[in-house]
Amino acid sequence: MFGFGQDIGIDLGTATVIAYVKGKGIVLREPSVVAVDKNSGDVLAVGQEARRMLGRTPGNIIATRPLRDGVISDYTVTEKMLKYFINKVCGKFIFAPRIMICIPSQVTEVEKRAVIDAASQAGARKVYLIEEPIAAAIGAGIDISKPCGNMIVDIGGGTTDIAVISLGGSVVSTSLKVAGDKLDEAIVKYIKRKHNIMIGERTAEDLKINIGCVYPKIQDVEMDIRGRDLSTGLPKTITVYSSEMLEALIEPAMMIVDAVHSVLEKTPPELSSDISDRGIYMTGGGCLVDGLDKLLQEKTGINVMIAEDAISCVALGTGKALDNLDALDGKSRRQY
Repeated sequence: MFGFGQDIGIDLGTATVIAYVKGKGIVLREPSVVAVDKNSGDVLAVGQEARRMLGRTPGNIIATRPLRDGVISDYTVTEKMLKYFINKVCGKFIFAPRIMICIPSQVTEVEKRAVIDAASQAGARKVYLIEEPIAAAIGAGIDISKPCGNMIVDIGGGTTDIAVISLGGSVVSTSLKVAGDKLDEAIVKYIKRKHNIMIGERTAEDLKINIGCVYPKIQDVEMDIRGRDLSTGLPKTITVYSSEMLEALIEPAMMIVDAVHSVLEKTPPELSSDISDRGIYMTGGGCLVDGLDKLLQEKTGINVMIAEDAISCVALGTGKALDNLDALDGKSRRQY
């Protein structure tokens, strides 16, 4: 199977890598985890297989997430991961693909360069960059080329990107390193403090997905988890309630709400009135935490909507942006 110079849109996320191929839609959704042999430097597993190894590896194998807080923290491993995913998507390609990768809105030139180099080394013919909130807005089905304000809150694994978009570019934007990962960390800390039990990040993520909430629930739900009792050092099972999750998660959730508030304060008045008419769009896996939309709506007084297929919005938008590169202004899309 030979592919001719495909166009690929990649949402290079801290937690998940999602790839979109022109004409095929989303073709890959894998955790951004790589297992490496410490002695030889060889990649042993990537994606789903490597995620199963997290926290369970022997001394000579490291299962790592090469992206932290939305940026590349381990360049070599990221490059190998991208190469693996590109090969998986393209099969044997005759022409190298054009790739558009989305990046958080406030990254530095050095961080951008790292993404471009990693993608080029991994086999891209041309690399385009697009800001995450812009890709999220396109993926959520918003026409961003019109002269009216739309507010996007994209909560991923490593970063939350908030932007007010008008005429194809972002007018006011901010990016904060409080997102899905920080919510998991908050749960780990809370369980340790309250129950004196140590749990891993995968257990914390299960808690967040199943019973996590940031707005009081009508009915308290519970979940049994296992961890290591810090006083005896032995495994122990406890029951955790959603009301406890509320206590654990409210602080990072309020940081996101405050960031939205500060972006609204800096928004020009004409666009502010557009936003109060149209509402705030939420995208990204992090926005699916129970009650986050209600909390934001209560604190801002603006209608909040969760986009359809929130997790894939950025990848879909990145792919759609490849179809009409001219429509996006030069500020939000750079070609290298």
